[in-house]
Amino acid sequence: MKKGEVWILELPSKRGKEQKGIRPGIIIANTKTNMIVTLPLTSNLQALRFPNTLKIKTSKENNLEKDSIALIFQIQSLDKKRFLAKIGIIENKYMTKINNIIKEMFEY
Repeated sequence: MKKGEVWILELPSKRGKEQKGIRPGIIIANTKTNMIVTLPLTSNLQALRFPNTLKIKTSKENNLEKDSIALIFQIQSLDKKRFLAKIGIIENKYMTKINNIIKEMFEY
């Protein structure tokens, strides 16, 4: 499991506006433990109206079924057991933008 990989995730139950259920997500850090830092994706393009989001277009590399929105503001750590299947790799142009948004969010 490496940074930039796109996986099908099993997200835990939600509260409020949190994402839940089976959905794709991007690994943003491997902590070398059983916990992996990830961010969920949604195919609801309306989510682009929220700050700290990024549109990801489907490609052969990422293997997403639909154009998706990276919900960067919903970064979370998940147990490796919640990672069901690797489906692709996010392109460098998107990973660079994701990293920049994370830096801005945490004011690095």
